[in-house]
Amino acid sequence: MSENLEYVMKLKANQTRTYDGEGFKKRAACLCFKNDREDEVLLVSSSRHPDQWIVPGGGMEPEEEPDGAAVREVFEEAGVRGTLGRLLGVFENQDSKHRTYVYVLTVTETLEDWEDSVNIGRKRKWFKIDEAIRVLQCHKPVHAEYLRRLTPTGNTHEPAVRADGAPTFGAIVYVQTGLACLREKS
Repeated sequence: MSENLEYVMKLKANQTRTYDGEGFKKRAACLCFKNDREDEVLLVSSSRHPDQWIVPGGGMEPEEEPDGAAVREVFEEAGVRGTLGRLLGVFENQDSKHRTYVYVLTVTETLEDWEDSVNIGRKRKWFKIDEAIRVLQCHKPVHAEYLRRLTPTGNTHEPAVRADGAPTFGAIVYVQTGLACLREKS
């Protein structure tokens, strides 16, 4: 395989996975906020583990730009539309070989029924930021890290990106999993 390839495609049932030149799966996601204060975030139930919450997002399709993929994934998984804001960062997960472009989206429309609610029974729920970090930490520490990048006022430092929108080295957040989680007794 040539090292000059920008991305590679791999067909999987019902989807095409795209990979960058370093073999990382190309993904996009949005932190969906109720309003500009960015104090409540929308999480969705995992398709694999319906009792666990995740940030809506998924694989990029061939020829799809990260911002378009993020908006598409949020509509499919969470049934919301909104105003796409800033790129929070590009998060690299070494364990699963994913690179995820994470954007901020302010929700302006919430559908009663949406693709994943009808097809797989997916749920959605609003969380305060600190609560969302807590529920994500044990099973999706990379998703918890997205929220940690927000400052207490909800804003971030703008990530370093090139004119073409690609991240510079400073915009990539490296996240290692395998963190110990403390769970409260129920």
